[in-house]
Order: sequence, then C-alpha cells, then structure tokens
Amino acid sequence: MKQEKIREINKKLRNYYGEPERMEYESGIHILVETILSQNTNDVNRDKAFDNLLNTYEDWEKVEDAPEDELIDVIRVAGLGPTKASRIQEALEIVREQEGEYSIKFLKEKSVEDAKRWLTEIPGIGPKTASVILCFHFGMSTIPVDTHVHRVSKRLGIVPDSSSRRKTHDILEEKVPDGIKYQFHILLIEHGREHCKARNPTCCEGPLAEECRLCGNGKQLNPEN
Repeated sequence: MKQEKIREINKKLRNYYGEPERMEYESGIHILVETILSQNTNDVNRDKAFDNLLNTYEDWEKVEDAPEDELIDVIRVAGLGPTKASRIQEALEIVREQEGEYSIKFLKEKSVEDAKRWLTEIPGIGPKTASVILCFHFGMSTIPVDTHVHRVSKRLGIVPDSSSRRKTHDILEEKVPDGIKYQFHILLIEHGREHCKARNPTCCEGPLAEECRLCGNGKQLNPEN
C-alpha cells in the first residue's frame, strides 16, 4: 500500500474519531515503568497498579530498593507481579547506573534506531514497548504495534494477513509517513476498539468500509479472521 493511501485512511479516521491528543507524561521513567506494567493487561489495571506504585513509594530509588515481595504485592493488580517487579527494578538499576539518575532524557539525542537499540537491551523491553516510549514521550517517528494495530493493519491490507507482529512493526515503520505515525497509531487503536473488533466486528458501519476486506457489498465477510 502506498503512502498516499495510508494518508487517505488516516484522514478518514481523523474525520470520524477526531484529532488525537498527545498524552503528557511527567517523565520518561514514568512511561518506562507504566509500559512495563501495561504488558498483558488492560489499561484500567495498569493504571491501578501505577497509582499504587506512586502512592506507596516517594521516589524511584525507593521502588528500586523495595523488597521484591512488597513490590509484587503493590503492582499485583496488573498481573504477572513477580516478572514485572523484577523488570521494573532492573530497568531502574540500568538507567541509574548509566546516567547517575533516574532519567532517560538522553534518548532524545539519539536516532530512532539507536534509541530503540538501547531500550531493547533492557530485559523485558521489546520493540513495542520501546516504540511506545519513543513515540509517546519523545515524539519520535516510530509506530507501536499492539493487538488492535496488528489486526486492523491486516484487514486494511497494509500488511500481509500472515504478517507477524514484529513484521507488521517493520512494515508500518517503513510505510507510514513520519508526520502521522503517532496519530495513525492512536486512530487504528480507536477503530479497533470501536468497529474493527476481533469478534463481531462492525467495520461496514465505520469510516473504512470501502477499505476493509471484511466488507463486501455492504455485508461482512470472514468476521473471525
């Protein structure tokens, strides 16, 4: 799919859902920890776990030094407590040892690829988490791929139906114009939640009926794919 077509899809989504607002984060460490908590859970439980963390510890040093069992209990609502507690503390340790403080602001001076490479060397930080941090906090030209972006991209024919999530990430990085990567990511998620659902999709009632492969002559096709 050519960039012109992707721009057209983005425009239709923006006209339908509105211009996405850019989220504000207190610091890069906030979004780093929040994205670790968000893995394999929903936004509600992630936010509860993050609020518990901030209400329990006065600073990131206290989080890093917290007894593991205690930290697991604090973030338990997000699921996978032992794994996430370990990853959070290890990430904080790596950042502190390299920078002498709990800050990743140095990443804004790196290229997208170098910043991704640095982040993904932290255990538990994969391409999606790295892209979320760089896109949302630093405004870099990268596009995170979650389950909604992955599913909708396939149904729109932007990526092959057989594409893995990692492959989808690589294709979208190449095809989606830099200036719309953030809003395209947000709009695909919104469309995936509103119409292009995994089950019982209503794509033919939404803004991309002409583009979606589930729609033909006003009827849904292969709704489970």
